[in-house]
Amino acid sequence: MTATQTLRGLATTCFFADDLTAAKKWYAELLGIDAYFAFPPTGNPAYIEFRIGDYEHELGFIDRKYAPKAATVGPGGAIAFWHVDDIEAVFKKLIIMGAKEYEPITKRGEAGFVTASVIDPFGNVLGIMYNPHYLEILGAINKA
Repeated sequence: MTATQTLRGLATTCFFADDLTAAKKWYAELLGIDAYFAFPPTGNPAYIEFRIGDYEHELGFIDRKYAPKAATVGPGGAIAFWHVDDIEAVFKKLIIMGAKEYEPITKRGEAGFVTASVIDPFGNVLGIMYNPHYLEILGAINKA
């Protein structure tokens, strides 16, 4: 293994939406914070971004008209899972807010990992996960 790693950490996860104003409002309600960045800053945005979680990861939304030509509309591809402390409560909140179940709450082995995913009202797959490893690393960092 070399001293530098090729993939060093999640920098930004981006979703596409036809209506960024609606996406901004929906995710602000879900996350309990407003987007910290929008471009352009006034009018209809082409891009918005939230900074969330323990490491202020970036969750961005791009106007779908700027999606790569090969991109398809609807769920598919990889799923990014965001750690949550109470997966059942967050999953329930997502469904109440209008997201549709993509994968139900699923226990992954005996080590305490639990995942679920939904399709947000804008057609993106949002993964949530209770991840003991995440908490272990966070605890170790906070002790330092």
